Amino acid sequence: MEYTFNMFNKMAASGLIMCMNNFLKDNTAPPVILCIGSDLAIGDSLGPICGTMIKEKRTNAEAFVYGTLTRPVTAKEVKYLNDFIKKTHPQSKIIAIDAAVGAAGDIGLIKIANKGLKPGLGANKRFSSVGDVSIMGIVAEKSVFNYSLLNLTRLSLVYKMAEIIADAAAAFVSSEQTTYPLAI
Repeated sequence: MEYTFNMFNKMAASGLIMCMNNFLKDNTAPPVILCIGSDLAIGDSLGPICGTMIKEKRTNAEAFVYGTLTRPVTAKEVKYLNDFIKKTHPQSKIIAIDAAVGAAGDIGLIKIANKGLKPGLGANKRFSSVGDVSIMGIVAEKSVFNYSLLNLTRLSLVYKMAEIIADAAAAFVSSEQTTYPLAI
């Protein structure tokens, strides 16, 4: 199941929260939020910006966040971190957040699905899938020169999308904190 929200829709964050509630309704452990990307290219910084915002917003909620501006998790590192997360948080579901490329008319869309995502796919890299729920923000048009387009992406677009995703993830984790057992 996949849902799409336009970043200019005032109900986008609420829609994301509803989807996470639906996709993770049987989750009994605090979720792991894996924010993928790099702070070296604006278009690829959606994940680390989201991770930083979620850590700032979530106050005392039970959740684990990996990938921030100070400690980014790039697509290359996901393989190793995926193994680490499965060993460290065996009962937790993973919410993977990453930037994506798409058609010109899709820029500004936020997609959420109840399946993993393949980081680096927009840059023609082949990495394994990660996550139980994926949230992708389409930040640039898909082309043969994807990397250069990610560097030409407007920061205001990435930042606004990150705010929406971080607000939704932080609200989801905060609303669900009473149902989770305490994290060890």
